[in-house]
Amino acid sequence: MRLKTILNRIEKHQGFLYDAVRLEEENRRLVIEVAIRPRAHSRPTCSGCQRPGAGYDSLPARRFAFVPLWGLPVFFRYAMRQVDCRACGVRVETVPWAEGNRRLTTTYAWFLARWAKRLSWTEVAEAFQTTWEQVFRAAEMAVTWGRQHHALTGITTIGIDEVQWRRGHEYLTLVYQLDAGAKWPLWLGEHRPVKTLLRFFRWLSTERSAALRFICSDMWKLCSRVVAKKAGTAAHILDRFHIVAHLSKAIGEVRAAEARALKAQGREPVLTHTAGSCSSDPRT
Repeated sequence: MRLKTILNRIEKHQGFLYDAVRLEEENRRLVIEVAIRPRAHSRPTCSGCQRPGAGYDSLPARRFAFVPLWGLPVFFRYAMRQVDCRACGVRVETVPWAEGNRRLTTTYAWFLARWAKRLSWTEVAEAFQTTWEQVFRAAEMAVTWGRQHHALTGITTIGIDEVQWRRGHEYLTLVYQLDAGAKWPLWLGEHRPVKTLLRFFRWLSTERSAALRFICSDMWKLCSRVVAKKAGTAAHILDRFHIVAHLSKAIGEVRAAEARALKAQGREPVLTHTAGSCSSDPRT
């Protein structure tokens, strides 16, 4: 079965046709490029009002990343048309396989977003030969869609986390619903300051914040203050990973100090090569 046949079965778009499929070598790796062209006499859709309009001209061809096949990157190649729209003027057309000016197909974005629930965003980017930024955009799209289609009822447990996305202590604040059978991202905000977390609670509303029973977060003191102010009746649970990390650091400092003291006394520093960490397994 040819690749175009498969795409026409699972990724067919009205008004467009899959054209030539090429296997090319770029930067010492093979990539698959699938050309797309509009059907004859089809009219482009205005990205402003979403109505068909008269064609104006075409822009240079651009690539849209699609789901990898056989470990090879796949790209759609298409020259966007401009629309001479009576209501909006000259606009670039909208295409069904991507949103706005994104270079990531919607199908691939959902693919990355699903994997981002299982692996770290860095691991997802490495596994599927894309960038951390693309994984972030995919997760952002999924969160936005979820907020628009999910009824914010019955939320009793949330988790607050942050991920570093740029050098120089640039963070994103993520909030997840952690109720049984409803584990999904609720909210995503840029930066890690108090104002960012306060925006989440304002979005959640005072009534829903009061209904929270459990909130899990790291040991960031400012987060604790916001939680105490906005959801004071909820049990604030510190996640085990950060507790173990602090214990490991403390044990390492004590071990190093004891080793120096023994050495200063002329005794053998028996703790020099001993482990300075503690297990994250609650059974040990």
